[in-house]
Amino acid sequence: QVQLVESGGGLVQAGGSLRLSCAASGSILSVNTMGWYRQAPGKQRELVATITSGGTTNYANSVKGRFTISRDNAKNTVTLQMNSLKPEDTAAHYCYARIMVVVPIIREYWGQGTQVTVSS
Repeated sequence: QVQLVESGGGLVQAGGSLRLSCAASGSILSVNTMGWYRQAPGKQRELVATITSGGTTNYANSVKGRFTISRDNAKNTVTLQMNSLKPEDTAAHYCYARIMVVVPIIREYWGQGTQVTVSS
């Protein structure tokens, strides 16, 4: 069984910073893409940033230049450093990972979500 456990998040003033971390654990053979999505009330879940096992990153246009995603392949962790936060970044943030638990099946897993609230 695979779990994604998130930490970080909270309340910050506009212009501030937060760091989100996520650790994948369980019967894991390999972890492919990891990343973060977010969902604000009344809106659809949207991509924030992803990173492949090789280190290739992809960011939503709205966070480029402000957020940085990184990962530790040895520990199966992914981190999202969020700087220059804006009120529109307020949302529940979800960790995401594509994980192989049985060859050759790759499944998508989600964390439970952590709230990020940015006050103006």
